[in-house]
Amino acid sequence: MENKVTPSKSGITLGVLFGLIMVLQFVITFIIGIEKLAGSSFGIIINLLNYLILPIVFIYLGCTNYKKINNGFVTFSECLKIGVSIAIIAAIIYAVFNLIFNLIFPDFGDQILAITKSEILKKNPNMTSEQIEMALSMTKKFMSQYIVFPVTIVMYAFFGLIYSLIVGAIVKKDPNQSF
Repeated sequence: MENKVTPSKSGITLGVLFGLIMVLQFVITFIIGIEKLAGSSFGIIINLLNYLILPIVFIYLGCTNYKKINNGFVTFSECLKIGVSIAIIAAIIYAVFNLIFNLIFPDFGDQILAITKSEILKKNPNMTSEQIEMALSMTKKFMSQYIVFPVTIVMYAFFGLIYSLIVGAIVKKDPNQSF
């Protein structure tokens, strides 16, 4: 009996690798000192990596790898399954790490709020204390693990879908097509 690899299963390894890379980036950022990186180009680079470059690279690798093990064929819908599964697996790993990290370092949230307040004051020195407190209270609400965990997964699933549409359009080769 042949052991067929499904598109979503073929993305597991790459999803885990992508998630671990995001965790490693976070740990490096934490070790360097997140307050030193506020407003720097390093933060922009990390965001570009996590939300644009790495997802596209891993989805492309997943689709081409599946195409290779599937006799040179991969359909558009298989690319969507592969890409979304890679993104969701990576997001779950990152979200679970974030949850555990915040349990181990509960003062990290306060550190982020202090950095946020500093950046707000730098960009908007004329803000009133009420406006600053309102902005910080909204930031604090969005830092809640009850919000961060599901939003991380939904956001990466959405990006995974968008990038899978792009990659799928490029690498698809349907066995039923005549050209």
